Amino acid sequence: MPSVTIKDVARVAQVSVATVSRALNGHGNVAEEVRNRVFAAAKELRYTPHAAARSLSSRRTQTLGVVLPDLHGEFFSELIRGIDQVARAQRLHLLVSSYHGNPEEQGAALGAMRGRVDGLLVMSPFVETPSLLGEHLEPSFPAVLINSQAGLDGTAVLGVDNYGGAVAMVEHLVAAGHRHIAFIAGPTDNFDAHERLRGYRDTLARLLPDVPARVLQGDFDEASGHRAGRDLLASSQRPDAVFAANDMMALGCLFAFAQAGVNVPADMALAGFDDIPLARYVHPALTTIRVNIAELGARAARLLIELVAGEAASESSVISTELIVRESSGTRLPPPRSP
Repeated sequence: MPSVTIKDVARVAQVSVATVSRALNGHGNVAEEVRNRVFAAAKELRYTPHAAARSLSSRRTQTLGVVLPDLHGEFFSELIRGIDQVARAQRLHLLVSSYHGNPEEQGAALGAMRGRVDGLLVMSPFVETPSLLGEHLEPSFPAVLINSQAGLDGTAVLGVDNYGGAVAMVEHLVAAGHRHIAFIAGPTDNFDAHERLRGYRDTLARLLPDVPARVLQGDFDEASGHRAGRDLLASSQRPDAVFAANDMMALGCLFAFAQAGVNVPADMALAGFDDIPLARYVHPALTTIRVNIAELGARAARLLIELVAGEAASESSVISTELIVRESSGTRLPPPRSP
C-alpha cells in the first residue's frame, strides 16, 4: 500500500498543498474551518508529516533540547513534566540528555544537540556556569538557563528565589521558638545550594546574632541527609531544628531520626526546600519552601519557544517561593517557670 502524502490530504480536504502545510505547522493565516478540515483529512488518511522534509522546508527541527544534571528524583520528573506539557501543546518534541553532574559530560551533551534542536533548555547549577557554558553555547542560538548563575551574555535565565526562600524558612523556625538551627547544605559547587546556605547564614546572623551557625555537608540526595541526621544524633549538643537545603535530604534525615526513636517535631523540628509531591505524604508532613517545579519547567519551555520564534528577548527572571508550614516544624514551648 503506497504511503499517504501531503497531496492526498490536500485532495481530501479540498485545499492546496501550501494550505495543508500552513495548517499542520500551526501558522495563523489559516481559517479555523479550513484548519479543522485539514486535520480531519489528515486523521482520516492517518497522515504523519515527514519530519525531515518539514525540517528542510522550515529550517526547524520541531524539537527542543533539554540538558539536565540528572534525571533521577521527583524534582527532575516534575520539571520534565512541565516542559513536556508545553511542548506537546505546541506539537514539539523533546530531546533529553543528562550529564550526571559532570561538567565535561555537560559539554559533550550540549555538543550532541547541535543541528538536532531549535533551542536549548539547560540546567547548569554550577557556581562557575558562565565559564563552563561559554564555549558550548553560541550567543545567537536560542537557549534558556534554568536555576543557573546569571552572567552568560545573550542567554535567558529563569531561576528560583533560593535566597528569599531560605530567609523565609529561618524566620519561620525562629518565630516558632527554635534557637539552635542546624543546616544541611547542598553541594559546594551548586548555585542553588550556595544561595540557600547564604540565606540561612544571613538570617541567622540577623535574628540570632549570639547563636553560631551549624552547617553539615550534604549532596542533595537522601543518603547524605541520612548521614547528616545520624551525625547530629551522635553529637553532644542536638539542635532544636534542622533545615535541609532540599526535601530529599530532609526525608533522609527524617528516616535517621525515626530509626533512632527521635520524635519530630517534639524532640527536633525538621524542614526542607522544594515541596516535592512526597513531602506532604510522609509522617509528619514536611514543612518546606514550595517551588512550583512543573511551572518552572513550563515557563522555561514557553520562554524558549518565544525565543525560537523571535518573539521574546533574552532576559533574566526569578520565580518566587512560598513557605508551606506543616507538622514537622512544630512549635518549641518555653521551659516552665520555677514556682
